[in-house]
Amino acid sequence: MTRPYDIDEIFPDDATGTVSLPRRQAGSSPQDLAVTLLADYTLGTGAELPSAAIVALLAEAGVSPAGARTAISRLARRGVLQVRRQGRRSAYRLTKEAAAFLSIGGSSIVSPATGAERWDQHWTLIAFSLPQAERTRRQELRDQLRWMGYAPLYDGLWISPHDLPDKARAHLSGFAPGTMTVFRARHVELGARTGRAPLQAWDTAAIAREYEDFRQHWHLGPARIEAGRLTGAEAVRARTEVMDAYRRLPVLDPRLPLELLPPGWPREPARELFVAVYDGLAARAQDHVRAVAAEFSDGPVDGIRAHTVADLAAGLKPDLS
Repeated sequence: MTRPYDIDEIFPDDATGTVSLPRRQAGSSPQDLAVTLLADYTLGTGAELPSAAIVALLAEAGVSPAGARTAISRLARRGVLQVRRQGRRSAYRLTKEAAAFLSIGGSSIVSPATGAERWDQHWTLIAFSLPQAERTRRQELRDQLRWMGYAPLYDGLWISPHDLPDKARAHLSGFAPGTMTVFRARHVELGARTGRAPLQAWDTAAIAREYEDFRQHWHLGPARIEAGRLTGAEAVRARTEVMDAYRRLPVLDPRLPLELLPPGWPREPARELFVAVYDGLAARAQDHVRAVAAEFSDGPVDGIRAHTVADLAAGLKPDLS
């Protein structure tokens, strides 16, 4: 059964093997924060930030200078960041592969979650069997299925109420040759005692609590933004934190059809709150990042721009030149 944060990664490793994004945790690691920081202010432009500016911005989020430098170095080794050195100074930007992957993943996470499309009452079932000796490969497959919105009804039977798109079909076809079968079928009710309902693959009560926890934590955000009570540093930190918190929710609740869920499902109210906070902080946070970057450069740093949720949902096209 899927439970909150029983997820090894929010963004799985890139299939080409050229970039390995940090593993997501219940909290935020320095690498998580660094990736979110670069993505939030440079994803649409491909801009670079001075290394010292990244360290300073991470320090405002509670990361020590040594911890920040270690995170930057590790992200560069993993193919997430690329460096440009000029004398004793260095600047970093997202690599082409990381930027493209984050753009696709970000669009999926923040796209409208109304679930208004009519469900055809069919489930996609993926049955697989991998030997015990291929434990790592089995875990990789589970991680990929989780990312795609599937959940385990039984150990080797994963389900989703959505059809399998061509891109996912092509990806899975080469994942475990000869060990996987995919069905699209309706559920037949056998009775409460013997049957296990497909929806039980998800712990909907726990997912609802996660939504409510998110709303409780951030409910004062819009009022504080409107009152102008946040400094630039606080705006950057809050914007990073609200994205880090929200991006887990669409993975826990992969747009399950509303007719399957209890009345008043909190998906859309949570998204509306996220948009209000993330977009509401954009201008102030952008100004602060620009100011910090300029402090460690010879002048203004071009290309620092805070995108909105609508920008990200539409699919940012990073400048990969």
